[in-house]
Amino acid sequence: MPESPTPAGVSPSEERASVYVCHPAEKVREYLERGWWQPDTLTELFQRRVDAAPDAPAISDPANLAALTRAEPQTMSWRELDEYSGGLAAALYRNGIRQGDTVAILLPNSIALTATYFALWRLGAVATPMPASYRRHELSGIVTAAEATAIVTTGELSGRELAREALAVAGNEGTVFAFGPGVPDDAVPLDDSVSAADRERLRTYVRGLTVSVNDRVTICWTSGTEAAPKGIPRCHGDWVAMGWGVQDGLHITPESVLLNPFPMVNMAGFAASFLPWLLVGGHLVQHQPLDLPVFLAQIARHRVTHTSMPPALLTMLLHNEALRASVELSSLRRVGSGGAPLPPSVVRGWQEELGIEVLNFFGSNEGVCLLGAPIDFPDPVIRAQYLPRYGAPGVRWSTRLAESTRVKLVDVGTGVTVTEVGGTGELRLAGPAVFGGYLPGTATSEPFDEEGFLCSGDVFELCGVDGRYLRFVDRIKEIIIRGGMNIAPAEIEGLLADHPGVADVAVVGYPDPVLGEKCCAFVVPAPGQAVTLADLIEHLRAREVASFKLPERLEIVETLPRNPVGKLLRRELRATLRTDEI
Repeated sequence: MPESPTPAGVSPSEERASVYVCHPAEKVREYLERGWWQPDTLTELFQRRVDAAPDAPAISDPANLAALTRAEPQTMSWRELDEYSGGLAAALYRNGIRQGDTVAILLPNSIALTATYFALWRLGAVATPMPASYRRHELSGIVTAAEATAIVTTGELSGRELAREALAVAGNEGTVFAFGPGVPDDAVPLDDSVSAADRERLRTYVRGLTVSVNDRVTICWTSGTEAAPKGIPRCHGDWVAMGWGVQDGLHITPESVLLNPFPMVNMAGFAASFLPWLLVGGHLVQHQPLDLPVFLAQIARHRVTHTSMPPALLTMLLHNEALRASVELSSLRRVGSGGAPLPPSVVRGWQEELGIEVLNFFGSNEGVCLLGAPIDFPDPVIRAQYLPRYGAPGVRWSTRLAESTRVKLVDVGTGVTVTEVGGTGELRLAGPAVFGGYLPGTATSEPFDEEGFLCSGDVFELCGVDGRYLRFVDRIKEIIIRGGMNIAPAEIEGLLADHPGVADVAVVGYPDPVLGEKCCAFVVPAPGQAVTLADLIEHLRAREVASFKLPERLEIVETLPRNPVGKLLRRELRATLRTDEI
């Protein structure tokens, strides 16, 4: 492996315009001195994995890669991945990529995507990835906002000519690199071998670099569920802090096999799979897009021990005994889930019936990281409903982020800090996993309060003995106000998800001339099931839900609209509801 550049906590790179940093120097010093950040860069962590187990399997392509890109899927050892990413770095360097350059990435989960990250980070360059389903509109906006000098993509993806789309965006001002078959003449192919001289020039360049753990390594993007995406720069230090925060709950070992179904372009893919794998080793199996037969076959073939699933998939697998009997899940030990309320009965079922622990994840690209781990929440029903309140008096949580993260709830109306159990407020937090601020030009304001806490936009309730738990209520923007009473869609969705006839559900508000808003439930019925509004209301009344929270309209749909990383697009559901249809 080419020599790693010399790392430092606060280095001369912070004075160079060519290298961007993420946090003020004094904060970096504090985090390093307290041990909240480690002095390791991502490239150093990679080299450590290569040195520790060079011939162990490191990574596998999606089983259906040939159908996606016409490239044959592979499995690589750590040594082979090192050699491959080094060749990519040499090719990128030969074609002008240097420290501080920002490179846009439009690739599916694959060895190529993973190796591209390591190649760019060897050069001190910045990766700005996006879901492979993005098209020219999204790609051009991100390339412009991030001032990307190049794009790395693939020749083809599911019949699309991605490299040609990238060339149209780059024009004459940027370079397009592409993997696989179908690479057009104007793009630089990345499947060609590089010479020994190219590799030597790379080694010479890398030896001369000065790198800080505060150097920007990625610019990820908010999901854009309600507005244009905002750029989120991250550095080695805050990514590694985030990774340890998740690893402390996942308990990955060098013998673990991780199946990653989320696009490895933001928090879900990075924190739940990539970073724990990089920190301790194991075998990372890539998957994309979510294809249930392929996903289940990968679990059986690779003897997967850890993976992630959305709540709807957890529910479906638990309730569909015929499907579950046709697949081999015995290797699974832990499954992470989040992004929507976890039905308590489902989490309990997975643990008691299948012997598989479900972890409750709550996170954001900006740096929110709350993890309901089995060691902290042995009761699966409690684990499904609550998350740890870091800093709660007299409580020691298993994740090291708990000791370094400050948390508070702030009343949305008064701005007063919530201290009474049962009170609700916006979650705000500060600590080593929180990002330093949005990419200039992509946000109208920064999400920090006067004390430097990140304002998450998420409403939580203070719960449990001495307020040791947090219960997610909903996004501030999603709260439905019916006749002056607040309704949290996530609460109702979590209750309705336990209905045997419901496979997936979303609750949104629609205009009402008298009450302001009412609730509409969009339901994807379970196979062979019929669902009525009366059924849903009866289900909620049996759980003694207040009458004003009951949905007053039902829409049956085949699927719910979601963005490329699985977040619900409520705006599309609201757009289908019109006052004159009531």
